[in-house]
Amino acid sequence: MSDLVTGEAVVLDLQTAKLPSRALAIVLDLLVEFAALFVSALVLSVALIDLDGAALAATMLGLMVFFLVAVPVMVETLSHGRSLGKATMGLRVVRTDGGPVRFRHSLVRGLVGFIELIAVTGAPAVITSALNSDGKRLGDIFAGTVVVRERTPGAGGPASPLPPVHPQLLHDMGRELVAMDLSAVPEPLWLAIRQLLGRIDQLEPSVTLRMSTGLAQDLSARIGHPVPPGLHPAAYLGAVLTERQRREWMRAHTQRQVAPPIPAPRPSAAPAAP
Repeated sequence: MSDLVTGEAVVLDLQTAKLPSRALAIVLDLLVEFAALFVSALVLSVALIDLDGAALAATMLGLMVFFLVAVPVMVETLSHGRSLGKATMGLRVVRTDGGPVRFRHSLVRGLVGFIELIAVTGAPAVITSALNSDGKRLGDIFAGTVVVRERTPGAGGPASPLPPVHPQLLHDMGRELVAMDLSAVPEPLWLAIRQLLGRIDQLEPSVTLRMSTGLAQDLSARIGHPVPPGLHPAAYLGAVLTERQRREWMRAHTQRQVAPPIPAPRPSAAPAAP
């Protein structure tokens, strides 16, 4: 696990990818890239058979840079950190604060990756990833990124981390929500709850349970209403957060109705005829 701290000082307990899964994802990406490079080079060598040796060598060099540097950078940027190999292995590249990668992060990873993975046959990447506690290679260290695990490979997609809730339990809690006093809850706690619920599909169920339990205990201590027995802490957080958003919407709607209408400008009198 890795404690990623967001810009709002919210700790995200995500599972980082280690050397075996990362190596397999990189091998899959390189196989696709070299296959595309080989096919393109073969087609151009036949189509541009009249070119001299220097021009053909320059063309092949451009193809190599395009498929081994430009294409991985574009794919990683547009997919927000998920190449074909990483998507197959259930991995994603994120910033060290947990946010999505940008073009500059992918560019640094691509340039450094070309050197450490292809130019020097991957030895620096293997050594660095094996020694680093988060499994980072040199490209991650220079770019400020980390590869995290979104799901277990072959699991058929992420499973729902929340167990089903009995309807009567939700009905009873709904009546308690209306009477809750939410004024004692600070804004950083609401922000932490929104961060957790927004990334709940990216976390392991055990991580979701541990983090939501801590936030639910802090929230219940401030509002004086404990988590109902049998209700998942994340569902409790979602219900209270929804109630707060409902109250904010009602307050804003009421203010718009109470505000006096702005009078329309009176038409100016027509000038008198001479």
